Amino acid sequence: MIELGTGTAADTADLIMDVNESTFMKDVVEASDLVPVIVDFWAPWCGPCKTLGPALEAEVLAANGAVKMAKIDVDQNQMIAGQMQIQSIPAVFAFYKGQPIDGFQGALPPSEIKAFVARVIEAGGGDPSSGLDDAIEAAAMMLEEGDASDAAQTFAAILEEDDQCVAAYAGLARSHLAMGEADQAEAVLNGVPADISSDAMIEAAFAQIALARQAEQAGPLAEMSAAVEVNPDDLQARFDLAVALNANEQTEDAVEALLEIFRRDREWNEGAAKTQLFTIFDALKPEDPIVLNGRRKLSSMIFA
Repeated sequence: MIELGTGTAADTADLIMDVNESTFMKDVVEASDLVPVIVDFWAPWCGPCKTLGPALEAEVLAANGAVKMAKIDVDQNQMIAGQMQIQSIPAVFAFYKGQPIDGFQGALPPSEIKAFVARVIEAGGGDPSSGLDDAIEAAAMMLEEGDASDAAQTFAAILEEDDQCVAAYAGLARSHLAMGEADQAEAVLNGVPADISSDAMIEAAFAQIALARQAEQAGPLAEMSAAVEVNPDDLQARFDLAVALNANEQTEDAVEALLEIFRRDREWNEGAAKTQLFTIFDALKPEDPIVLNGRRKLSSMIFA
């Protein structure tokens, strides 16, 4: 059900619209010449509407342009409700080429909502199972731009289409982590099917969670730095400084601090510096210059 025509996240305002009697022709009838439009008839006082509406919106957003949604308040637009013979709400109709092609009344479980939206997309000539790569790219862009909530919603929708999608599991975990929800992020990764649980993207997400938990316990950077200045041979202080540096997004400096520990005593604290370095390397992209330079320096020390 995920489909992206351009490889970028569609504007939510273009996909989900509040429609009234004056805009119905343009936003529903005429718009449906290009893409199917799902019309949700609702009212503020309708309890089931409060559940159905957001669920429909989530599926429409996940489709990312394969279908649009119009929301019509029946109390404010009684003429349209009468023309559509709406007798109870919620009531949902799908339009394509200016004509209603499908619909239902009352609340539906998530699986049936998903199936309804998929049918509507297919009726419009789309493939509800295509475009996963584009959807992953769009969700990753949302996350990079700071919209972790929408990114999580999209990654979750991708997993409903493909429960073996490694990138979606990792992305969903990172989205929760960006929202400060480390426990939820870890729960997502713990739910990854066993046959893909050792994938590098899953391991990277676990590493990011580990570093986030460390960051929560990191001491003040200035204090950690001062401790090392007072006693440069205190490897625990230097390790604590590395944790604080990484928590403050000074990752390259953190790597240098850990490399210095390894240079001084590679076996200190059961090889804690090397372990921490690998955690940082795993959390970053393999092609990141910090990773490439850090691994090169570490290797030169190991094989010197």
